[in-house]
Parts: sequence; structure tokens; C-alpha cells
Amino acid sequence: MTTAPERTTDLYPTRGAEEVLIERKDPVVWSEPGAEGPIAAGDLAGFERDGFLAIDQLITPDEVGVYHAELERLMNDPAMREDERSIVEPRTQEIRSLFEVHRISELFGRLAADPRVVGRARQILGSDVYVHQSRINVKPGFGASGFYWHSDFETWHAEDGLPNMRTVSVSIALTKNHDTNGGLMIMPGSHKTFLGCAGATPKDNYKRSLQMQDAGIPSDGTLTHFASDHGIRLFTGEAGSATWFDCNAMHGSGDNITPYPRSNVFIVFNSVENTAVEPFAAPVRRPEFIGARDFTPVK
Repeated sequence: MTTAPERTTDLYPTRGAEEVLIERKDPVVWSEPGAEGPIAAGDLAGFERDGFLAIDQLITPDEVGVYHAELERLMNDPAMREDERSIVEPRTQEIRSLFEVHRISELFGRLAADPRVVGRARQILGSDVYVHQSRINVKPGFGASGFYWHSDFETWHAEDGLPNMRTVSVSIALTKNHDTNGGLMIMPGSHKTFLGCAGATPKDNYKRSLQMQDAGIPSDGTLTHFASDHGIRLFTGEAGSATWFDCNAMHGSGDNITPYPRSNVFIVFNSVENTAVEPFAAPVRRPEFIGARDFTPVK
């Protein structure tokens, strides 16, 4: 366990009286040109440009079956329902997300350390990495709620104390992503501009925000401008497909009112050279199962 240092210079102020737009001050791809890794040069350039990279099959169908069975085991474990790492749907009280799955489950822990996964994170971030956050998201059919538009970095900066945009996420589909069952939407190119949101962070904001966000929400007007400038990409694909996306990409997902469930495992890698300090715009840190304070590199 490493103790977090005090705050550094705040390059991305947020949660003030008004919204602010700040040109990104950090690279998107941190590795040197030509550095070895599983991502081809053209795909890496696309990630730098758009802020995301879609992969048709990151894990095999057989592996999908294994991981999906593990997801079902965790979702049906009464102990998990009572665990503080479980977030439930406000309406149905069913589990919506289960955090820190790389520690709860040996299987998901091995997935986080799989070269196909962590190798891409190292290549994008140009260093060793640790898991800042992991979770499984479950969107059963007939009413599972979505996630409103947001930049992950805005929250991780404000409430977890990540200083720089040197963090990348991967969402691995464990069910088919239709164009109708609440799939991930990203505004391509939005990662090049930081949107500092208006409004102070309430104490223990995470308890509500993981069900329904209040703090860190962009205004309708700014979202309209972002969508006009960048457009919106909806991700579909078979189980086993994956989407890598930059920490500052504006993204969200809609409700799932179809009969078809949508489940994924979500892993956030942060550079060991970008470890968390004290929060930049929150009275207290979020719990470690949401924003890690153990910066041990993934091996």
C-alpha cells in the first residue's frame, strides 16, 4: 500500500461556480512512436484521434462462457448483495454494478493481468499500470437504467485525485451488444477538451452518484455543442468484443427496455506515474474499492 501525496498543481479545475472548457494538456498516447505492443500503429493513431478503439473479439467464445458464468455466480451470491461493493438499481433493488471484481474473483483478476488486456493499457499509457477501478455492470432487460453523459476523468480527478489524463478503460462485452439494449455511446474527439462541471461535490457523493449522478454532470447546452462538434458513436458487437476508451471521452448509455440483457466487465488502468493524490474537488476521498490507493503494478 502506498500513501497518496498531497495535491499537485490542478491542471483541470472543476466543480466550481460555472462550467469551464479547458484544452487537454496531456498526451492521449503516452508511449514512444514505434513502441512494441499489441495495438497496430494505425489503430493507435485512431485511438489518439477519436479517443477509443473497438476490437471485434478480445476474448474467445469459450472464455466468454467462463466469465459470464462467473458473473452469474457473483450476482446470485447473497453475500455479494450485502457487500458494500454492490450497487443496486433504485427501482428493482437488483445489483447494477459490483466493484473491485479483480480482487473478489480470481477469474476476473486473471483477466485484468491477461497480456491481451494489460498489454494494450501499457502501450497506450507508456508505463506500467495498476488497476484504479474494476467492476461488472449488469443491465438486465425490461428497465435497467443507463449512465448519463460524463467524462470519467472529471470524476476521478475531482473525487479520487488523479492528477493527469493518463488513464484508460476497457469494457469487455459478456453478452451481445445490440443497438437497442443500452449500449455504450461515445462522442469521438471529445477527449481533447476537458469540461469542468459546475456545482460543489456533496460529502459521500459516491453513495448516490453510482445509482444516479448529480455532481459532475455537463449542462444540456454544452452537451449539445459537444454532440454537434463530435457526433455520437454507438458501440455494438458480439460477446467477447471490447471497447477501449480514453479517460476524458464524453460517454454514456441509455436505459435497457428490451428483453435482451447487456453485461460487461469494466477495468480501469492508471499509469504508475500518475498515482492518486488528495481529491481536487471533493471533501473526502471515495472508498478504495471505487478509487484504488494500492498502486502495485499489474504483473
